[in-house]
Amino acid sequence: MPDDPLTPNDADIVRRIVEGDVNAFEGLLTRYKDHVLQIVKRHMPYQEVEETTQEVFIRAYQSLPKYKAKGGFKQWLSAIAVRSCYDYWRKAYRSREIPMSSLSERHEEWLEEVLSDESNQSFYEKSSQQETIEILDWALGKLSPEDRMVMELVYLEGLSGKEAARLLGWSVANVKIRSLRSRRKLEKLLMGHGKA
Repeated sequence: MPDDPLTPNDADIVRRIVEGDVNAFEGLLTRYKDHVLQIVKRHMPYQEVEETTQEVFIRAYQSLPKYKAKGGFKQWLSAIAVRSCYDYWRKAYRSREIPMSSLSERHEEWLEEVLSDESNQSFYEKSSQQETIEILDWALGKLSPEDRMVMELVYLEGLSGKEAARLLGWSVANVKIRSLRSRRKLEKLLMGHGKA
């Protein structure tokens, strides 16, 4: 499709928008809405996905005059999406009025059983995917927004330090240090059953 001479490339569309053709933005929105939606779904609570996705495109539109076609529009938009998710968690972290509730008794028992079991095979047999997700979400909720985003990008999505740094706008060294510290915090939370 990008080789189709009738289909304008991203740089041409951006140039048209910056020159005043605001309706041309619909082409970028249509082209990248699924891509942005996938990123946001991985990092946000379900009820926040739609609003955050809209926020990504608003930020992108407002930032188009500063866009430089270095890494391509898709990469640039991906960074805006990740940073929007990060901003959501920063805001949520600052506005917490009550601490996250501790693990339910059922989750505590499950976690204790899993941690005391040495065999990985038994771990996978005993664990239910839903309980794992709930406990991981609980533990990630205890972390700062910076720590949460690094954990999700590096450990859950498997991005390299360089890729995560590019998306977050941080240095590679900062990502490496924060990912190590975040992993330790998460381990402490899980090993201490949330009492740490």
